[in-house]
Amino acid sequence: MAASGDSAAASASSSSSSTPPPRSLGELGGGTQSSQRLLAYSDALLSIIATVMILPVAHTKIHPDQKFDESIQQLLATRVAVYLMTFLIVTVAWTAHVRLFQVIGHIDDILALLNLACMMVITFLPYTFSLMASFPDVPFGIFLFSCCAVIIGAIQAVIVMYGFHHPYLLNHEIQESENQVFYKYHILKIILRGPTLSFFAAIFSFFFIPLSYVFLGLVIFFPHLSHLTKWFRRKFLGQEDEVPLESFTFYLTEPLSKERIETFSDGVYAIVATLLILDICEDNVPDRTEVREKYGGNLINALGEYGPNFLAYFGSFVTIGLLWFVHHSLFLHVTKSTRLMSLLNTLSLAFIGGLPLAYQLTSEFANKSYSEIEAIQVSCVTIFFASIFQFGIWTAALFHQRETLHPLARYGGKEHAFMFVKLALYPSVSLAVFFLTCIVSELSTTLFHLTQILVPFAFLLLRLCVRIGLVALAFAMSLFRPRHHVLEEEETACLSPAETLS
Repeated sequence: MAASGDSAAASASSSSSSTPPPRSLGELGGGTQSSQRLLAYSDALLSIIATVMILPVAHTKIHPDQKFDESIQQLLATRVAVYLMTFLIVTVAWTAHVRLFQVIGHIDDILALLNLACMMVITFLPYTFSLMASFPDVPFGIFLFSCCAVIIGAIQAVIVMYGFHHPYLLNHEIQESENQVFYKYHILKIILRGPTLSFFAAIFSFFFIPLSYVFLGLVIFFPHLSHLTKWFRRKFLGQEDEVPLESFTFYLTEPLSKERIETFSDGVYAIVATLLILDICEDNVPDRTEVREKYGGNLINALGEYGPNFLAYFGSFVTIGLLWFVHHSLFLHVTKSTRLMSLLNTLSLAFIGGLPLAYQLTSEFANKSYSEIEAIQVSCVTIFFASIFQFGIWTAALFHQRETLHPLARYGGKEHAFMFVKLALYPSVSLAVFFLTCIVSELSTTLFHLTQILVPFAFLLLRLCVRIGLVALAFAMSLFRPRHHVLEEEETACLSPAETLS
């Protein structure tokens, strides 16, 4: 018995020696480092790529004297639809990239170069989108876009295989896990489902283009359909997926953290705000010869011609800035994000990315052009959907408020009424201006941009009104309380701390 015990101990020691413990970062060598900075760089790049997709749409050439007829509407509608699809596909790629580096905890030189190759292909996506938007009936644009998506997935799959071949690069919980094979195939499934659908989109682009767009649409909605199917099987059929009961399993299947969502969202807002100035720098700098011959060398008079464009810039920037502030205030009170909240946030960001188009239209169609009213309506619709999806995030959070919201923002909390005012302001204003354009034909872009600039002051006024209303409501409720309760509260307030304790 003793001999068998010694042999068991020896075998246990030999097996433990065959699987060395995870090495610390200092033991990994000079070429190995944490993946956090690489992930931050990738987040910034992906948010830029998702946002600049709007540039081919915003720079659609429409003459100010050209009527906003059916052909122009169809052209813009096609380009906007393709933009929304490609924006959402890039956000799916960003989500897969975040999941990938939840598994890969450290990087070496080879992984860094592989990730740079992946980012290089991603930066090529706006060009492929330009081809799709300009030639929607030609298969090569959608074929090239789909091929880029396939290559991105292939590179990410190589990163996964390389990481699991060198386990010291993995997340420390996976290093210690006995289910590394499960994690490898789980992350490969997340990474490759989009490229697989894109592969079919590339094939069918030469036979039936609408079916290619269907496959690309499935890239966006397949993750949500998959989770909906799992929920249905668990709720109504009582079927549970067999997964390892480890903490990292739940971490990998949970919705993305609110910190990652905030980082990506801040990047989109910052880039959209920056894109506005590019057109100012490019189109609103007068020619030196024109200033000398037409304005007698007076630069200030020459710049006066661009007054409506500067007003459009300031109005659009104020709108983007205040929408970001509302988003910031909302996620300040969010403690945990759900999948529905993440989806609504992505849809809101897609319309935020469309604001440069709204700016371009209202600046080009100023000064009583034929399409001035239509340009204002496009801007109102864009702002409405960007803000109403923000309101939807808050509404979705209220359904699970104990898990998702800080107590101050829940029903009855101090910030609940203020959050309602913040989130309801832009949907209400944009909807009101849209219906006003249907009634008043003399509404100008100048008045519209002045309204945009005045909205922050309306926001401050509404906040003051809400505060006064809450104080008045509290006073009215105190009048209807029984008199003895009021006297007890006043008596308690007059007592010293020592008397209160006694």
